[in-house]
Amino acid sequence: MTETTFRAGGYPWRLYCGRNVIEQSLNEAVERAGAKRAFVVCSPSVNRRTDTVRRIAEVLGDRYAGVHDGIEKDSTYASVRAATHAASNAAADLLIAVGGGSVIVATRAVAIFMAEPGDPFQIMTQYPEGKPAYSPRLLAPKPPIINIPTTPNSAMNRAGTGLKNPDLDHRMEYFDPRTRPQSIFLDEQALLSAPPDLIRSTATTVFAGLVGAMAQTDMNPLAEGDRNHAFRLAHRAYPRLVDERDNPSLRIDLCIAAFLMNRAEDDGSRRLRGGAFAGSYAVSTALHVRYPHVGQGESTSVVHAAKIRLSEAVDARSARQVAEALDVWRDGMDARQAALAVADMLETLYTRIGVPTQLRQLQIPREDLRNIANETVKNFNANAGERSPQDQIEDAMRLLEAAY
Repeated sequence: MTETTFRAGGYPWRLYCGRNVIEQSLNEAVERAGAKRAFVVCSPSVNRRTDTVRRIAEVLGDRYAGVHDGIEKDSTYASVRAATHAASNAAADLLIAVGGGSVIVATRAVAIFMAEPGDPFQIMTQYPEGKPAYSPRLLAPKPPIINIPTTPNSAMNRAGTGLKNPDLDHRMEYFDPRTRPQSIFLDEQALLSAPPDLIRSTATTVFAGLVGAMAQTDMNPLAEGDRNHAFRLAHRAYPRLVDERDNPSLRIDLCIAAFLMNRAEDDGSRRLRGGAFAGSYAVSTALHVRYPHVGQGESTSVVHAAKIRLSEAVDARSARQVAEALDVWRDGMDARQAALAVADMLETLYTRIGVPTQLRQLQIPREDLRNIANETVKNFNANAGERSPQDQIEDAMRLLEAAY
């Protein structure tokens, strides 16, 4: 069932997909943006262990303005500030993000810091005591961005930015539609340059997000179409990662699934992260930001089945929709039985893929659970002042205990 009264919009973008698309089309994309000084932002491993930056430099020639390869996991504020200084010193008028979600998010922050005159701590999302959180409007024109993902990730065509800062009790969060990419390159060689373990982690995040999205029953036709095809792509590719580690088609399908999931959210009436089947974005974010050894996929897989089992009110239509999508629906099931079947199936699949399904597998001390729960409060995507901090913390504690 779909909603037939809705509004939808879009933004200008181009997607280049296939073998050698950097060589074939990057110059075209930079020229279309009117740029003369294209600056690459990446992690140390991308620059030093792969040839992607060298390929970019050779293609752009005089338009290549240099590279900053210091972006850290979870887009740390310190590494973003260093990248901002490097890009400014290079007189960059276009940014090319090469990497996974951390690099792509960090590059959005670089564009914001290069353009916005305000203090980074004043223009980030604010959490006033006793009041709803709010994100200041960021109105300055931003340098255009080209994203070259090396992993499937939901950051590739979004506008939100979250930076890790150990000096604060929450991430530094920004939202700026002007930081959406003008172009995205799904280049086979760049995607194959990422280690299989990293692909497994990021693909888990994409797949888990789509399982949660399949529970939504009131979508408009545009969002429903994108969501359904995104799920089909991910459901087809994700289980094959174990046996086909070097198959570029699987990585591309998972990237396109992430792209379509984002577009479904853009065209939908609400974000697709909530509900009984969606895991816990707030808890997972707290886990991978707090612990450097924990990836986003692993922080997602350890709580996903536990969240489903804890859910007290499960909509019957949603439960059947998810169970049918995952091929575990059986005639005569009620909502609770369908939800438990989904949870069991996910645990089995995650175990086969090789990601953890219990929090203790991440070597996190049980005495840390309260601190993790406390860090779920200031997360705008998960809780924009809609619940009291205490309710959020107690919900997180119940989930962490159940997942341990």
